[in-house]
Amino acid sequence: MTGKREIKSGSVEPKPDTTHQEAFNSAQYNAMGDGIISVDSTGVVILSDRVSRESLNIYPGSSLSEHFPLLWSTVVETMQDRRPRFELSVQKGDTSFLVTVSPVMIEAGVTGAICVFVENTDLEMLSRQLRSFQELTKELVAVIDSSSEGLWVYDGEGTVLRINPASERINRVKKEDVLGLTAHELVEKGFIDRSAALEVFACKTVVNMLQSWGGRKLIVTGTPVFDDEGRIIRVVISERDITEIDKLQRELEDQEAIKGQFWHHMLEQQQVELASHTVIAKSPCMLKALRQAVKVSSADSSVLILGESGVGKGLFADLIHKNSNRSGKPMIKINCGAIPESLIESELFGHEKGAFTGAQGAKPGYLELADEGILFLDEIAELPLASQVKLLRFLEDGRVTRLGGTAGRTVNVRIIAATHRDLEKMVVEKAFRLDLYYRLNVIPLYIPSLKERQECLLPLVRHYVDYFARKNGGQKRLARAAADAMLAYSYPGNVRELMNLCERLVVMSETEVIDIQDLPANIFSSVAEQVQPMTGWPREMNLEQILESVERTLLADAMKEHGNQYRMADALGVNQSTVGRKLKKYGIS
Repeated sequence: MTGKREIKSGSVEPKPDTTHQEAFNSAQYNAMGDGIISVDSTGVVILSDRVSRESLNIYPGSSLSEHFPLLWSTVVETMQDRRPRFELSVQKGDTSFLVTVSPVMIEAGVTGAICVFVENTDLEMLSRQLRSFQELTKELVAVIDSSSEGLWVYDGEGTVLRINPASERINRVKKEDVLGLTAHELVEKGFIDRSAALEVFACKTVVNMLQSWGGRKLIVTGTPVFDDEGRIIRVVISERDITEIDKLQRELEDQEAIKGQFWHHMLEQQQVELASHTVIAKSPCMLKALRQAVKVSSADSSVLILGESGVGKGLFADLIHKNSNRSGKPMIKINCGAIPESLIESELFGHEKGAFTGAQGAKPGYLELADEGILFLDEIAELPLASQVKLLRFLEDGRVTRLGGTAGRTVNVRIIAATHRDLEKMVVEKAFRLDLYYRLNVIPLYIPSLKERQECLLPLVRHYVDYFARKNGGQKRLARAAADAMLAYSYPGNVRELMNLCERLVVMSETEVIDIQDLPANIFSSVAEQVQPMTGWPREMNLEQILESVERTLLADAMKEHGNQYRMADALGVNQSTVGRKLKKYGIS
């Protein structure tokens, strides 16, 4: 019959030796070296080998769900979906096992499962080491990629293995274009001009070099990595872009140069000055000039100071600077008439290295030195026409281009100019540019001469005599005759001449009282020329007598013409109290 084994007549089918079979199966399990157990569908252990019993304490008849509940849940899932599970981890004491769970099927039904335990303590250790190595590798990659310095890594044959993003940025390349190329090929293809890697392979030591490439400056260091036998297995190239550092260094040098030039200029400009810069003003015209100077200080407009030589135009420029919002910034003074025409443009606008013969280095001009401050251009009328054009351009756009340079720079400078010459006449004569004149003459400020400020003469003389006397460690005073003679002098050199005269009298006079005989000869001759033609006084009369006679005559004539002291004072250019005092002195009524 189909499906059944036929038994020959007269023979008897042998019965299996179940005891021997179970022993054989148990021996097979124990010989495999791995832990093996079989469980039925309820979780009862049917069979366990020696490893399972000794290492996992699993014996036949025990419940898997009690010993290893997590493993039992996996066994249940395996029996349900009939799919084997692999690499499940089970811990027993210090020992770790990897478990494979497979379903046991008889005909169409699942009757249980077989679990195979493989000790994996060493594997777990290796796995942890591998994970640690992978984490370290990721960390090193992150460090390399985040470095601001460029890094290249070559193998022992000079082939590029790695390039970080900083090197891509510095060299303007993509890693896809250079990975796998050799150092020779990088040079041949124009990616770099010199290869530090090739230098390292040649000399087998650390190499440092400076590279200029694509408008960038790089400091490159090549470092070899050797194996135990002394062979180069890697070359690491580090790159540092010093373009910006170099630029900052040049800017710092420029600032230091400007600072040095400024202090040098201040030393050059330093001269004997009074302890106090007080402006002595008694006459109405001088008081008006002072009020105007203080008023224009708060503005940022160009100022043109006009007046004769020696009236104190520089002192008024100092006054404007002191009272302006730029008082904390430098005021640079330049005398346009004291600098050779060939150098005036270089002094004003500066020059670059090699701009002309003798230009050994770059030098900022006075306009740059005065940035955020004031540039005082004394004797502006002496500025050459060529320099006038450049100055006009600066006044229009505020940019300075050094001689021999191409790049301009913007500076914030207020211009104060001064001259004793008639600029309008010079404009007509084509000696001064009309457009520059209008640019400078935004706010004109006229400083009166000493001839126009007679009321200031005596206070000025006394002030300077006292000042120079204190400076020389003594005391000096003027005799009345000497004072009257000094007041009668015209002072064509204005305040500057008066200052020099007072210093001379203080130093040269032998007594405490400065008398008329201490005065220089030009004072005598000037007074005599003014008096003698008017009166024809006898030569026997001394200077004091002549001066008093002239003064008495002038006062008497003025009284007849004007009738009162106020009109007399206005006509004579003095105040009313002076007229009253002198009328009383001479008995004029």
